[in-house]
Amino acid sequence: MSATLRVGKGAPYARIMGVGGYRPTRVVPNEEILKYIDSSDEWIRSRSGIVTRHWADEDETVAEMAIAASGKAIADAGITAEQVDAVVVSTVSHFLQTPSVATVIAHRLGAGTPAAFDISAACAGFGYGLTVGKGLIVDGSAEHVLVIGVERLSDLTDKEDRSTAFLFGDGAGAVVLGPAQEPSMGPTVWGSEGDKADVIAQTVPWDRFRVGDLEGLPVDAEGQVKFPALRQEGQTVFRWAVFEMAKVAQQALDAAGITAKDLDVFIPHQANMRIIDSMVKTLKLPEHVAVARDIETTGNTSAASIPLAMERMLATGQAKSGDTALVIGFGAGLVYAATVVTLP
Repeated sequence: MSATLRVGKGAPYARIMGVGGYRPTRVVPNEEILKYIDSSDEWIRSRSGIVTRHWADEDETVAEMAIAASGKAIADAGITAEQVDAVVVSTVSHFLQTPSVATVIAHRLGAGTPAAFDISAACAGFGYGLTVGKGLIVDGSAEHVLVIGVERLSDLTDKEDRSTAFLFGDGAGAVVLGPAQEPSMGPTVWGSEGDKADVIAQTVPWDRFRVGDLEGLPVDAEGQVKFPALRQEGQTVFRWAVFEMAKVAQQALDAAGITAKDLDVFIPHQANMRIIDSMVKTLKLPEHVAVARDIETTGNTSAASIPLAMERMLATGQAKSGDTALVIGFGAGLVYAATVVTLP
């Protein structure tokens, strides 16, 4: 005879309670990138919209940046670290396979013994984290969930690759999710297109760096084997993001039961200014909708880009508490996640 299991019963809904961000102190202008590639400041700006980006110093590790952003998010949420029941970290640039950096972050924050784990969903990782966190709260497995997107993509940047050298930056963004009595996070429209997995990928798998397995690997100008880096097929990614991700964004609006006219804020992944502008046009966003364009001074920070842009918009007054925002992330995999949220 099978037993009847008791199911979890959490809050009816979840909401974003607080947000925090951390940008490394070192600002890298396009002029520094041009030391390694044959290009120009005008070309970089016209292709990507990027003017500067932040690169981490040695002591600004994935964990340290995440801890700084998380401390701000926890304070903004008005709770203590001890009240965090789960820590979800999205990153592709923490090079220690195990243990998860989430466990280290939780301990350093003084969060006690929360559930803690990393996820790898590249530039869609923050959206994946939001979805997981919301589920934990509604299920009753957690009351407060810390969701972090953090990257040190400067470690995975080939400075001699003209197609990617100017794109990537470092930083961390975090939000605290908590219980809500009214809908504050819409359904997530997410997915993957694994047939395009090689469009954005790491150049060399880690195991090729075992002793004696370096033959045929890329070398730099001095003949030294290059560290694994990120590469992408730019035009393919651009077309996919512009045409397919606008559809996903519209699906997220439909799933939330609203239209573009109901939006106050649009926070897409900060991959490319031209992609952002094209999505705004395709979605026919009204002029009153504030659009995140944090990429200009932050670059592409993958999983960190949406929470960093969210924090900056709230801090500068471009967005305000209670605004309705559409967020969408997309990247290597190819993976994507879009949802509508109420800003904290």
